[in-house]
Parts: sequence; structure tokens; C-alpha cells
Amino acid sequence: MPILPSFSDSQLAAICDVLADPNDGLSGAEIGALLREKNLADPYPAVLKRHRLYEALRQQQDLDGCGNNVAALVLAALGPARYSDNQPLFTRRLERLNAVLGIDGYQISPDGRLKVVPSTRKSSAGQERARRLRAELTRRSVHPAVLRCCTPELLAEHGYPAVYEAVHSLEEKIREKSGLNLEGPELVESAFGLRIGPLLAFNTLLSEAERAEHLAVSALLKNLIATFKAPAWVLPEADALDLLTLTSMLHRRLDQAVLTKPGG
Repeated sequence: MPILPSFSDSQLAAICDVLADPNDGLSGAEIGALLREKNLADPYPAVLKRHRLYEALRQQQDLDGCGNNVAALVLAALGPARYSDNQPLFTRRLERLNAVLGIDGYQISPDGRLKVVPSTRKSSAGQERARRLRAELTRRSVHPAVLRCCTPELLAEHGYPAVYEAVHSLEEKIREKSGLNLEGPELVESAFGLRIGPLLAFNTLLSEAERAEHLAVSALLKNLIATFKAPAWVLPEADALDLLTLTSMLHRRLDQAVLTKPGG
């Protein structure tokens, strides 16, 4: 294999997003076996598998000064013989990886070989911004509902539309879990307010500390939703990342919220 240029951090993160996908990616045991097979260090075996693989590849690439070992592991992970009994999984991973590798002018052929192709790097600013944000949000392990909002279309100019859609998805989840047909702060108050007993609860509410926690999370939800009902403004990338991370935390809390009585 010729000497390959190093992959960018966002490209590495996107590769790991495919190979260590939570739904149909490699298992932790498979990642460990691949790293041993290619004689690569495994510096963080106990962390989330996407972070584990990313750090292993990033550190190896920094040591090598080139992308060859990254490519070697990707080719090993996509070896056709590994998928003799699951061709659909091979096809899904191959298509997703080729979409990532094509940016740098590479593709993996169906027989598992790396080939050089015309780069697909000529893309809009929104696509570049989407890749950067998705790579960082993946590193932060944000909620899938938030990642789905980071599309090139929503990031064509700045971060506000993506944040708006992510916050809107919080409202959708509250309506789905509560059965309420309301919007904005009124929805949050009706679902989580303690005045007449909450419809949804973030904990057991048995102690003052738990009640305070419930009220604090509810206030975050209410204020965030109220903020993004306002007209759009230009939202810098760093601010968008922080707001999307906050939205991710609230999605996880909503996933764990318990319905306390039948919805209205």
C-alpha cells in the first residue's frame, strides 16, 4: 500500500461512527480483536466503543504520520470473508464507509480492496459544517435524536436551524410520552408541573432533593423551548455545539422520565 495522507479528526470520527455504530457496528470484543490483529495499541479498552476505536486510530496515526494503519484496520473490518453469512450488513457498512472515504478520494471495492477515486470533497459550506459538528457531537456521545438534526440542509448558513429542530424534537418526545397536545412552556408545565402533581416525573419525588432536581430539569426544558420559539438569529458553531449537547442531556432525561398517571 502506498503512503496515505493522514485522515482528519472529523474523518476518523466518521469512520468510527460507522464501524462502532451502537446498533449494527462492531462489538467491543470485535474491536479489540481487530486492534490486536493489526498490532495496534488499545489505550482505552474500557470506554465507549466509538471513543475506544477513535483514540486507538488517532494515536496510531499521530505516531505513524500517515493514514496507512487506519486504512489497514478499515479494510480488515470490511473483509468480505467476515460477512459470508450476513451480506446485508456488509453492504450497509460498505456504503456508509465509502461515503466517508470518498471525501478523501478513496473507495473500498466489494472484494475488499482500497482504490483511488475522484474526491467528493467539493461540497457546500453546510456539508462541511455538518461533518464537523457531527464528528464533535459523536465524540461527545450525544443522543441520536440530536444527531439527526445536524444535516447539511439545516446547517447551510449557521447553527440556529439545527438547534431549533433539536429543541423541537424535545417537545415531540414530551407529547409522545404524555399524550398532551400542547406546545412550548405550557406543554412542559402541564407535563412536569408540581402544582397539581406531574404527569411525567424525572425521579421518585420522594425527597426534597429529588423534587429540586425535577424542578431544575423542568426549568431547563421550559426555558430552552421558550428560547427557541423566538425568531432565528445567527448562532456560532461553538454555541450550537453547547446547545446541542444540552439538548442531548435533556433527551436522555426524557427517555428516563416515568408516566405517573394517564395522559390528558
